[in-house]
Amino acid sequence: MQGKLRSSVDFPDPRETLAEGILAIGGSLDVGTLYAAYSKGIFPWPQPGLPMLWFSPEERGVLEFRDFHVPESLRRFRKRHPEIHFSVNQDFHHVLEECSKQPRPGQDGTWITGQMKRAYMEFFKAGYCMSVEVRENNVLIGGIYGVLVEGVFSGESMFYKKPNASKLALWRLVEVLSEQGHEWIDVQMVTPVVASMGGKLIDREQYLEMLEQRHFQYETT
Repeated sequence: MQGKLRSSVDFPDPRETLAEGILAIGGSLDVGTLYAAYSKGIFPWPQPGLPMLWFSPEERGVLEFRDFHVPESLRRFRKRHPEIHFSVNQDFHHVLEECSKQPRPGQDGTWITGQMKRAYMEFFKAGYCMSVEVRENNVLIGGIYGVLVEGVFSGESMFYKKPNASKLALWRLVEVLSEQGHEWIDVQMVTPVVASMGGKLIDREQYLEMLEQRHFQYETT
């Protein structure tokens, strides 16, 4: 069980947002601030030419493990490729770097800026991030990383260099977290890949209720 971190930062109520889910503007990306944000279901999302923006969107992507679906074609693929292996938290920096390079439809650059990479590396060193690596013959071909605060995993990004690698990373992540007693993850936004495996959008109030319930379970176990 991770230690609970005290922070001098006090974010507003995550329901009190401005347009497009913006909750706060400015501030730093130090460990304490990130912890304070994620513990309330808030995340940073940098925008070019603006101070750091912190979001609590009206709709949130979640993946409940009871809804998790692995396509039969992906099951067959995993079975046919015993040379593919998985690890957890063995190469966080590499996964983070590759995610920052992953092309995104409709995006010219990446939100995983140098500032964000430095911040999440520090968050990882403090024990509040997690990565899953997918390797084929010891070569990294895919991965996923996210934040793990007070018993809630918030997915940040994933990448692939070969077909199905990011799907396999998500699948392995669900397996690992299920073994640890988790029942859902926050995926923030529902991409086509996540939707195909059971991800869905819920409204902010429902998400915050799930967050509060999970925090209670975390504190009492």
